[in-house]
Amino acid sequence: MSMRLRIRLGLLAVAIGHTSLVFAQQPTPPTEAQRAEQAAMRERQASMPDTPGTGQFPALKEEVVSLPDHVVYRPSNLGALGSTKLGIYLFGNGGCVDDGASSRLHLLEIASHGYLAIASGRIRSGPGATAPPSPVPPRPANGEPSPLQVRTSYKDLLSALDWALAQNADPKSPYYQRIDPKAVAVSGFSCGGVQALRVAGDPRMKTVVVMNSGLFTDGERVALPEMDVPKETLKSLHTSVLYVLGGETDIAWNNGMDDVKRIDHVPVFLADLKGVGHGGTYWEPNGGKAAATVVAWLDWQLRGDPRAAQVFRGKNCKLCDDPAWVVQKKRID
Repeated sequence: MSMRLRIRLGLLAVAIGHTSLVFAQQPTPPTEAQRAEQAAMRERQASMPDTPGTGQFPALKEEVVSLPDHVVYRPSNLGALGSTKLGIYLFGNGGCVDDGASSRLHLLEIASHGYLAIASGRIRSGPGATAPPSPVPPRPANGEPSPLQVRTSYKDLLSALDWALAQNADPKSPYYQRIDPKAVAVSGFSCGGVQALRVAGDPRMKTVVVMNSGLFTDGERVALPEMDVPKETLKSLHTSVLYVLGGETDIAWNNGMDDVKRIDHVPVFLADLKGVGHGGTYWEPNGGKAAATVVAWLDWQLRGDPRAAQVFRGKNCKLCDDPAWVVQKKRID
């Protein structure tokens, strides 16, 4: 493994915080101060209350027996949807960890706007935790990350989609005919963003959202199997794609920028939020600016909302005129 890659993965470990030891090879073991900082961050995040989101459908998170090892985020009152059909938002976690609550503020915000958001794993942190944090397995003697450190699979995203579509067709399900099977987005943070790209070729997908992520350049050796995905995978994209990055301090910035440069056959929008780094705005109230941008993208791409389209389309699009963002786009206008 090159020193450059070791450094990049090490920085990513620190940035993710509670997923750090599960995700990435560090060039040196963390210091006591770093361990204390990470523990304090995990404690702060776990103590934050769930929020219902800012949309018209206050949201909740739950585990359901019929979909094990997943966390479902949905409007708390499905009857309040009226004629609104739920879009589907499949989400891969940062670090590919099995904590489906690790981006809960982001996912609750999405769900509050009338979406069924599903993350891999159990509720392992924060309010209503149903399972303890997964233990960190020991590293092999050669120092490489253990394959056991990756606790979710890209296949989990497809399992969630299969479940949602089956629920929509089941007269006994509370989701019966409440889901739009043509309004499907796949998304993910960091390692989870790579999982999303891996299944993006599925014909049921309507759009893709890649958050603080991107594929490693061919030739870079990646030990974690869920991230060992060639750039050739980008050719399988058949839908629009939104990339949300965190500026040049985002450890995935180079990878994401390179992806956008290579994609030229489908519409792609790059929304680069300056200065927030790899941690993005997941732990800001209601998921922060990034979640608001994703909601607008989903409303446009899955529902054809013309007001949401103004966030992205035209020379003077709302993100184009917002100094917090740097944007690039192809085939959008």
